[in-house]
Amino acid sequence: MTKKAERKVTMSQVFRTIIWPRRKHLFLGLFLIIISRLSGLVLPGASKYLIDDVIPSNDLNMLKWLILAVVVSIVIQSITSYSLTQILSVEAQHLIAKLRSQVQKHIIKLPIRYFDNAKTGELVSRIMTDVEGVRNLVGTGFAQMIGGILTAVISLILLISISPLMTLYVLLPVIVFGLVSLKAFSKIRPIFRERGKINAQVTGRLTETLGGIRVIKGFNAEAQEIKTFEKGVEELFLNVKASLTATSFVTSAGALLLGLASAGIMGIGGYMIMQGQMTFGDFLAFTLYLGFMIAPIVQMSNIGSQLTEAFAGLDRTEEIMNTPLEADDRKRTVVLDKIVGDVEFENVSFAYESGKEVVKGINFSAPAGSVTALVGTSGSGKTTIAGLAATFLNPDSGRILLDGKDLQSVTLESFRSQLGVVLQDDFLFEGTIRENILFPRPDATEAELQKAVKAAHVQEFTDRFEQGLDTLIGERGVKLSGGQRQRIAIARAILADPRILILDEATSNLDTESETLIQASLKELMRGRTTFVIAHRLSTIRQADQILVIEQGKIVERGKHDELIASEGRYYQLYTYQARI
Repeated sequence: MTKKAERKVTMSQVFRTIIWPRRKHLFLGLFLIIISRLSGLVLPGASKYLIDDVIPSNDLNMLKWLILAVVVSIVIQSITSYSLTQILSVEAQHLIAKLRSQVQKHIIKLPIRYFDNAKTGELVSRIMTDVEGVRNLVGTGFAQMIGGILTAVISLILLISISPLMTLYVLLPVIVFGLVSLKAFSKIRPIFRERGKINAQVTGRLTETLGGIRVIKGFNAEAQEIKTFEKGVEELFLNVKASLTATSFVTSAGALLLGLASAGIMGIGGYMIMQGQMTFGDFLAFTLYLGFMIAPIVQMSNIGSQLTEAFAGLDRTEEIMNTPLEADDRKRTVVLDKIVGDVEFENVSFAYESGKEVVKGINFSAPAGSVTALVGTSGSGKTTIAGLAATFLNPDSGRILLDGKDLQSVTLESFRSQLGVVLQDDFLFEGTIRENILFPRPDATEAELQKAVKAAHVQEFTDRFEQGLDTLIGERGVKLSGGQRQRIAIARAILADPRILILDEATSNLDTESETLIQASLKELMRGRTTFVIAHRLSTIRQADQILVIEQGKIVERGKHDELIASEGRYYQLYTYQARI
């Protein structure tokens, strides 16, 4: 299988999407750079005039004006430099903030299957780190590069006017340095791109480590995790080392070539002064102008490295921004105002990997307001069927109909606004209990909130907390028990008031007492809603309108509890086995 070619961001793309929309800031910055650099050229000219004209004629009045001109040029340089940083650096940070928001917005709208194959920490790195390099495109780096080129060109003209011979001698190493730099930076860009990947992997592993700290400590695996992280950090170090080596080679090559040029100029200039072909003032001015021409060129190695890093980050950002969104499917055009709740699976099959079907030819109807229970051993396909009903997954073949319409033609927003889920891992956000329950409807009234709290028996434990519903629960609700987290998740679903409800192991984390409290609220929650229940505890689904027994991705039995018990088939085996336990 051939490796997919990596997309590369071109200069024209960057110019069109990043630089040109900010042309006002950049043109203003460029104007300030020009003023700053032109002010800087006052000193060499003043030095030549001082040595060749003012000192020989003992003109004190002209000396005062000359010093004043130099001081004014220095003040102008300082003011323009400060203004430049304020205008361009602030705009660069504003751009970074906007890009981070755009990338986060895109990532959060990607399909569930994308997240199944990506680490959380890696995605965090893609959002927070990869876009940072653009500060060198919009910030002072880009403007300094343009300003540096301008200064070099003006200095070159002035150098030619003083001595064409010495200027020609200088240009030869400068051209060689430029060719070396271009070659080096083409090699450095893949290194920076790889660094982004390594950094994302290391961040991803670190996020997992900190999230699973109880497991790590429980198995005394601290040393193992430390070793894994050290390996990742070492890999990152080697990548940085490679880029530093390449960059320092460019800088050192520049210093060597330009140093040799300076040594040659000393010889040529000294000879020309001795021959009376050049004044000492001309030689000093040439040397200073040469510094103004060379400094930006040497600086290019640093700016070039920054721009290369920026392009590498944009390559990775472009890659993720080109990943199709979950809602990109042009077939999804049907907008549902009100869902009745009739769901029908017609010969539905699905595979996570090609050729390995997890769900095979599923057919069943779930009328509006009915409760459909999915039972079976772990890995039988129950959660996949629920995921298909929730549009987290799309069928590879067959259709799922909602109120007679193909679910794949319905817009996700109109469907999910009337969908409620209580998942097995009962994910809670850091914050208060109140904030977590209000998550699907932040604008719900206090009365609606309290109704959900009572229905899910949340007050049974919040009444014991000093802060009540405003108690902070820690990351992922770590300060609460499994049963307490589950009840908050159920209260959240009750408040959402959905038409379609998915309960995936909704009572899995409840002790017997909590389960008794919850069963009544679940019954209230499911009333009038089309509900899909997945439960290992078969006692929780005895009242279901239909029970589907799933084995190896197929429905092997269907019916109500009493019917299935009477038939003494697979459901009977599962039920009696659990009863013995």
